[in-house]
Amino acid sequence: MIPSLRKQFNASFTPEKYQELLRRIDDACGTHVQFRLSETPCFFPESLLQRMADDGKVLIRQLVENREYRARSDQSIPAEYRVPNESDHPMFIQVDFGIVRDAKGELQPKLVELQAFPSLYAYQVTLAQSYLDVFELTKFEGGSELRFFLSGLDEKSYRELLRRAIVGQHDPENVILMEIHPKEQKTLPDFLLTEKMLGVRTVDLEAIKKEGSQLYYEGSTGRVPIRRIYNRAIVDELQRKRVKLAFDWRDDLDVEWAGHPNWYFRISKFSIPYLRHESVPKTWFLDQLDQIPDDLQNYALKPLYSFAGLGVVIAPKKEDIEAIPPEKRGDYILQERLDFEPVIDTPFGATKAEVRVMYVWQEDLKAVLTIIRMGRGLMMGVDHNKNMEWVGASAGLYT
Repeated sequence: MIPSLRKQFNASFTPEKYQELLRRIDDACGTHVQFRLSETPCFFPESLLQRMADDGKVLIRQLVENREYRARSDQSIPAEYRVPNESDHPMFIQVDFGIVRDAKGELQPKLVELQAFPSLYAYQVTLAQSYLDVFELTKFEGGSELRFFLSGLDEKSYRELLRRAIVGQHDPENVILMEIHPKEQKTLPDFLLTEKMLGVRTVDLEAIKKEGSQLYYEGSTGRVPIRRIYNRAIVDELQRKRVKLAFDWRDDLDVEWAGHPNWYFRISKFSIPYLRHESVPKTWFLDQLDQIPDDLQNYALKPLYSFAGLGVVIAPKKEDIEAIPPEKRGDYILQERLDFEPVIDTPFGATKAEVRVMYVWQEDLKAVLTIIRMGRGLMMGVDHNKNMEWVGASAGLYT
């Protein structure tokens, strides 16, 4: 989207540099990255990213600071996953935007979804820096000021912010990144980089043990008490895999949460029908529709609590909706379909980009990084853009 940088990058690109990027990322992570990385970073004007970051803050605060919404969102938390001692606000929030062209021909950000749950906070730094280094982007004309941290952060201040958020006042040995079978997850590279950055331990949720109100895991030197949990376990996956736990989410445990689990439900697709902002597409709970629209090709059907696009149906048919039992329709939304504008010029044609703005809420709500997903398919996730080039996970650079 910055034509001069895009032209220079495309002209200087070689397959050898791309392979070097892949090797560098794998080496840095200590494991193979299983999802597809795009051949290119994305160059954005700072003003566009700032607008997205500001819009995201407005949307988040619109929910968190609304007592009526807080009361209504109680129903979004399943009783068996309601964790005590909820924090006043979420700690980690992701707001995803697509880029569309309005009636005047201007590019505008539009909300895709938002989620109060951690994302790739360690990995994304490595990816963005690797693009800068491997492709020598600072040598481009106009590229010397390319940045990827937001809110005036740099590597040192970002690391300190993340340390305070995840580790808090504890010894890192007593802080865990909790996940379901972490070695099997595509996000393993982020787990390993989080360990390197902060000294915490990734622990399989099924390996956690309980004694009284205390949780612990077995380390190399014996029992290690758990004082703080950076939770990366998705409830949908817990249910699908029928994971057996040694504790109950409702237990009043002697543990702190780096990101309280209740917020995963409170700020999610469940929130979108309650938002009022120019960036928010029209959205309804499926069980609150008076009638099914005739032009379903202009909508997307989405389950509230799936991840990575699971269960999303673009341009659903009437029978797709009617197949959902009436008692389950409150767990779905019908959303106005966004027509993303292809804004990234690639050798394979203009390509769409979805921008995730990542936030950390400590003393204040701060936008910190972006994750970019590039695609030419119906959806932006890497699973929906297979067998293509110059698509996939990328990094946002701005000047």
